[in-house]
Amino acid sequence: MDDKSNKLILVPILAVLFVMIGYQYICPAGSNSCHFKTGEKLRGVSLLSTQYRTIEDIYTELEDESPPKSPSKFNFSERDLQRHVDFNIKGDDVIVFLHIQKTGGTTFGRHLVRNIRLEQPCDCKPGQKKCTCHRPGKEESWLFSRFSTGWSCGLHADWTELTNCVPVIMNKKKAKKNKRNFYYITMLRDPVSRYLSEWKHVQRGATWKTSLHMCDGRSPTQDELPTCYAGDDWSGVTLTEFMDCPSNLANNRQVRMLADLSLVGCYNLSSMNESERNHILLGSAMNNLKNMAFYGLTEFQRKTQYLFERTFTLRFIAAFTQINSTRAANVDLSEAVRRRIEELNYLDVQLYEYAKDLFLQRFQYTRQREHQEERLKRREERRRGELASTTEDYTSQVARW
Repeated sequence: MDDKSNKLILVPILAVLFVMIGYQYICPAGSNSCHFKTGEKLRGVSLLSTQYRTIEDIYTELEDESPPKSPSKFNFSERDLQRHVDFNIKGDDVIVFLHIQKTGGTTFGRHLVRNIRLEQPCDCKPGQKKCTCHRPGKEESWLFSRFSTGWSCGLHADWTELTNCVPVIMNKKKAKKNKRNFYYITMLRDPVSRYLSEWKHVQRGATWKTSLHMCDGRSPTQDELPTCYAGDDWSGVTLTEFMDCPSNLANNRQVRMLADLSLVGCYNLSSMNESERNHILLGSAMNNLKNMAFYGLTEFQRKTQYLFERTFTLRFIAAFTQINSTRAANVDLSEAVRRRIEELNYLDVQLYEYAKDLFLQRFQYTRQREHQEERLKRREERRRGELASTTEDYTSQVARW
């Protein structure tokens, strides 16, 4: 074989070797900076994700629970979508968890005390309901919740109760009155599922009758808030009986617990007509929810985890689990009964529609911002690498001269 033939064979071999070497330099093993085809689905996911999941796992899980995209019905501003707080766990900042019944709050509350990676983790002893969640180096709690401070403002205290009670309680425990930042958080749930879950819970004997329902300095009278049952509890109540009680606090519970009740005369229904009262309650609940530091949705566990981590710059140790086989999910409803529940909870239905829209938009916004930051970071790393390579080549040339 002559020299010309050898050269023809050698050229493509050298070209392949050049491409392989170049690819290894640009995309070394284990690199997340090179996305081709299937890799494109990794866009928008932080490279700072926790160790228990790969980036692909996180993105797949988040996308799996995404509903079909539809146009937003609400005109949210960038300020509404951007959620990040400079939470100072070593200072005086406090996370306040507003726990609405049957929204998955118990599970989320346990995540807060057992599942966050902290310099000084909460001390949760077996057999004890409460954990000790102290700041690093201080005997003071950074978390106000059922599992850290107990029901200090009353059983399942609402927004009206917490905003009046929490500052007083926390400042009693600290002689020096530094300015505190209180970051309110909560969980919401699909109104029909939440209502059915509360019915099943009450049917088994739950009452929450020790709740204070404090508003404007007092609890409601028996006339303002009549009980739905005689005796100690409402065990064995049928769904029809549950729906037929007009003073049942399960109706529109999420709106009531998130609204400023002092705006409507608390539990005194004679202070204004029903239409005006409902309009004010819904508007107040929407506004308070939008301005909270964070809220999650029971139906979107992984997105809830993702947004909490990005809001507070805290990371969970283990991934949240989506559980759909609940007692509420197993209730066989006729279309007529479902409509009746929706009618009884029509304020909650509107609130949840608003909350879900805002929640999913916040997720998309945060993910896109994270993707942009990572893309700029990779671009800067490539620029520095090219600059370092150019400098190295120049230095070697100088040495040879």
